[in-house]
Amino acid sequence: MRNIRFLLILSLVVLFTACNRKPRVYRTDTMTSGVASVVCDDCFSPIMQEEIGVFEALNGDAKINPVYTDEVTAMNLLLKDSIRLVLAARDLTTQEFELLKSKKLEPRSNKFAIDGIALIINKQNKDSLLSVSSLKKILSGEIKDWKSLNPRSSLGKIRVIFDNPNSSTVRYIKDSITGGKPLSADVKAMESNKAVIDFVAKTPNAMGIIGVNWVSNSNDTTNLSFISQIRVMSVSAYEEARIDNSYQPFAAYLALKKYPLVRDIYMITSDVRGGLPSGFLHFVLGDRGQRIVLKCGLVPANRPMRLVSIKSKF
Repeated sequence: MRNIRFLLILSLVVLFTACNRKPRVYRTDTMTSGVASVVCDDCFSPIMQEEIGVFEALNGDAKINPVYTDEVTAMNLLLKDSIRLVLAARDLTTQEFELLKSKKLEPRSNKFAIDGIALIINKQNKDSLLSVSSLKKILSGEIKDWKSLNPRSSLGKIRVIFDNPNSSTVRYIKDSITGGKPLSADVKAMESNKAVIDFVAKTPNAMGIIGVNWVSNSNDTTNLSFISQIRVMSVSAYEEARIDNSYQPFAAYLALKKYPLVRDIYMITSDVRGGLPSGFLHFVLGDRGQRIVLKCGLVPANRPMRLVSIKSKF
């Protein structure tokens, strides 16, 4: 009887302990199956949607959940180990790399594509040439109206807008164009890249600053056209913007570095083993994933582009 009572008490102790112990989490994903999340700057959401759509179509047991946010939030989620895969317009800093290593993670960064910053205007606006130096003056507030760029313009004040105060586009503007100086108080932020396009499409005196993949015409296999709602400006690296020294952000001009507003895009992962985040990373850096990059109007980082120059005899 005493032994039976002892066994009963022991069983209750084991059961109570098991109920109060936190369950261990086991990962069951593989390179081509399971569920994973990727955080992406909203600036690159069109190309990310394309990549995810094709990857999931090829791997029926895989589910990639995209989280679209600003660049600051995306990198913070990675550093807090709340996410294991990020698409961003910058690489990890040395300090960020060491922080992830200190958490027993394995940070890896791969160049994904070359992107361009597009300047978009209303279709009624015929002033489609702009130099980088004039853009800097607009962003600093030195140039405030279209008449300063073209004395014949009747559009009035230049209304400059971008997507989000914490986006990679704003950081690029501050780092590469204004030299770290604050933007003019006249420069305003919208809530998304789509909102920028919609605002410019209905506002004659607006200028939007946006990622190229938002305005590229993915149905054009030649990559030589943009969406029809707006006009895309030609930008010159020279002091005076002319037709012969200004370029639109087509993939060929990004690759040849003739278009001056370019930046690199990175896929960064801290996955500790070859699970689904690593599988998706392998896909986007491979042949099919890089073809999608080109389809979206950007320059593939890991596949050569064939540039053909056609000269007329006439």
